[in-house]
Amino acid sequence: MEILLYILLILLLAKLFGEVFERAGFPSILGELLSGMVLGILLIHQESEILKFLAEMGAIFLLFTAGYKEVHLRDLKESSAKASVATVVQIFVAFSFGAALGAYFHLSVLESIFIGVAFSPTSIGVVVRTLIDMDYLSSKPGSMMLTSSIFDDIIGIFLLSIVVTMATYEQFPSGVQVLIILLKMVAFVAIMFSLRKWVFSRLFDQIHRMHVKESIFAFVIVIALFSAYLAEVFGLHAVIGAFIGGVMLSDVSHAKIEHVQSKVTGLAYGIFVPIFFAFIGISLNIASLQTIGLFSVLVVVLALSGKLIGGFLGGRLIGFDNYDSLIFGVGVMPRAGVELVLISIGKEMGIIGDEVFSAIVLMVAVSILVSPVLLKKAIQFKNRANSNNT
Repeated sequence: MEILLYILLILLLAKLFGEVFERAGFPSILGELLSGMVLGILLIHQESEILKFLAEMGAIFLLFTAGYKEVHLRDLKESSAKASVATVVQIFVAFSFGAALGAYFHLSVLESIFIGVAFSPTSIGVVVRTLIDMDYLSSKPGSMMLTSSIFDDIIGIFLLSIVVTMATYEQFPSGVQVLIILLKMVAFVAIMFSLRKWVFSRLFDQIHRMHVKESIFAFVIVIALFSAYLAEVFGLHAVIGAFIGGVMLSDVSHAKIEHVQSKVTGLAYGIFVPIFFAFIGISLNIASLQTIGLFSVLVVVLALSGKLIGGFLGGRLIGFDNYDSLIFGVGVMPRAGVELVLISIGKEMGIIGDEVFSAIVLMVAVSILVSPVLLKKAIQFKNRANSNNT
C-alpha cells in the first residue's frame, strides 16, 4: 500500500532531519517540518485521507500531552494575578498586530482575526532548554514565562473556538453567540472537572489493580480520545477537548505514573506528532512564499515584535525592571505546536489560504531559530549591566 510507504518515509526522515537540528542546537520540529516539505516536493503530491487523519491524531495528542505533562492545576491555582496581567497584555498587542496586518492587506475580517489569533500563543518549550543552560529557569522572568505560556494556550484555545464559530456561521458572532461559546466551554470544562474530581481518581485506583497488561496506559489514551470526542459533541474542536482532558489528568496520581507518561509521550512524539508536523510541511505551498514576499516578511516581523513589545509592556506593568521585562518579552516570542495546530484547522475550514498558511509556517520556523539566540543575548545583557553596576 502506498500509504505505508508514505508513513515509513515520514517517520524516517522526520527523525533523521530532527536529529540534525537537535545536534545543531535547535528543536527537532524544524526537521519534521523540513521532512514534510521534501516529501511534498519529491513524492507526496496529493493529500491522502489516511495521512490527514493521522495528522489530526497528531494534533490531538500534541495538545493532550501538553496538558497531561506540562500543566499542573495546582500551579495554576497558585499563580499570582501578575501572570494573568502580563499574559493579557502581550496577547492583546500580538493579536492587534496580526489583525491590523490582515486589514492592511485587505483580507477578510475573519482571516484578519484568524491571523491575530495565530499571533497570540507562545511555545515556551522552545526556550526552556536555554533557560536551564543559563541557570535562569527559576528566575522571576523565567518562572513568569512558564506560567504565562499556560495561560497563553488557554486563551488561544478560547479564541480558536470563536474563530471556528465564525467560520461555521460565516459571520462575526453576536453577543449571544459569544455567550453560547463561553457557556459551551464552561459546560465542557465543568463536566471534565466533575469527572476529574468524582470519577477519574476512583477509576484509575481501580485500573491500577487490574491484571491486564498496559491497562493504565490504555485508559489514559481512552481519556484523551473521549475528551476530544466530547468537545466535538459540544460544538468545540477536538484539540480543545484533548488539551483540557490532559489538564484534568495532570494531577491524578495513578494516571501520571512515570513509565505511563513515557509511553504516552512515546506514542505521541514517536508516531503521531511527527506525522502532524510533516503533514504541515507537505501542505506548505513553497511557490506562495515566493510570490507574496512583503506579506511574509511582515508576518514574521510583526508576529515577533508584537510578542516582544507586548511582553515588555506586560513585564513593566507587573513591576519588572527594563532588563527583566526585555527577557520576558523575548521569552514569549517563539511559536511552535499550538500555532501549527491553529493554522492547520484554519486551512482545513477554508478560513485562510495558502499565502497566509505558508507565511505563518515561515514565522514559526524563524521564531524557533532566533528566539533562543535573542534570549541568551538578553540575559547576557542584563548580567553585564549588573556586573558594571557592582
